[in-house]
Amino acid sequence: MTGSTISRTSASRTSVGRAELLSRTAKATDALSLFAEASAHLRRLMPYDAAVWRVTDPVTGMMTAPIRAENLDGGGCAVYWESELFTENVNLFRDLARAPVPVAGLRQTTGDLPARSTLYETFMRPRGFHDELRAVLRVGGHPQGHISLFRAEGRPAFDDAETQLIASVITPLAKQLRSFAEPDPQPQPDGPHGPGLLLFDATGTLLSFNDDALAYLDTLPEGPTVPSPQGVQVPSFIQATAMKARAVAEERDRGQTRARVRVRNRAGRWLVCHASRLREADGVPGASAVVIEPAKTSEIVPLIVDAYELTDREAEVTQYIARGLPTGEIAAQLHLSPHTVRDHIKAVFEKAGVSSRGELVGKLFTEHYAPLAEKSMTRVRTD
Repeated sequence: MTGSTISRTSASRTSVGRAELLSRTAKATDALSLFAEASAHLRRLMPYDAAVWRVTDPVTGMMTAPIRAENLDGGGCAVYWESELFTENVNLFRDLARAPVPVAGLRQTTGDLPARSTLYETFMRPRGFHDELRAVLRVGGHPQGHISLFRAEGRPAFDDAETQLIASVITPLAKQLRSFAEPDPQPQPDGPHGPGLLLFDATGTLLSFNDDALAYLDTLPEGPTVPSPQGVQVPSFIQATAMKARAVAEERDRGQTRARVRVRNRAGRWLVCHASRLREADGVPGASAVVIEPAKTSEIVPLIVDAYELTDREAEVTQYIARGLPTGEIAAQLHLSPHTVRDHIKAVFEKAGVSSRGELVGKLFTEHYAPLAEKSMTRVRTD
């Protein structure tokens, strides 16, 4: 068999494997099952020894839940994000999110000199990893997830063909992740009502917490956690959020002014986790506080709008509908003709799969924010 024949056979195998991967992941009903299917098929096409698949907040780009870790424990999470947020300058996720092709291998980028990366020195080499291929699952300019694939010492570095394979599945996987932000059609019971509070030191170690925080933690999706002196298993993304607050306070993170992520709990309710750096009495930077609480409608609208692929104008019209404004008033607010507003409403109905304003408001908001939606629906008009 000639080299060209081998090459064609390999390309055909990759094409078939890619098609199967996308076919199986298209049937996934949640992020964890999507990650499991994608990883199982991807390993057959380009073997790797460990991986982390993460959902990200499409607005802030920060890691949230759920997360799937393979052959890795949560113990190295602080080390990984310490490098990413404070010392690393190679293949940063925030830079990849804006890159023309949001995929990069460590050895490819450094010219096979991985010691240029602090991640390699502090996280990878101590764990026996030789290379990392990372990608941002991006669609419409918004990051929906991150992938980190690791190969152990003795394996070859990730090559161009493997980079291209990952690049070819980024958009369909990102679209699938985005769709999971659509509202759950089944009403879910309310969770804790008071804000949950957790305090972390500069290393990401949990210092203290309140009872509401524990109640919220019990509702979060399964995923990697880190132990604490108090015996609480802290989800990795919450620890990373606390560390992000420190990075923002120290102006380490270009373009980020706050540490904030949205996450859907196991009951389908949206929560928001936001963190800030506190100061001691003498003004010296102190602990980072993470607050967990139910997300307000304004926090979730951008995610739902993204999930239904609404345009900016359609999103504006939708929010005016939720406020109960009739077509004429919406037209006046947006300086459009009533006919144009009706066209936008029709497009929104088609994308959301509804046939009336009341149904639209109910589908987008009732399941998560019943009091607000009920108030809005009393004002909804049919014109």
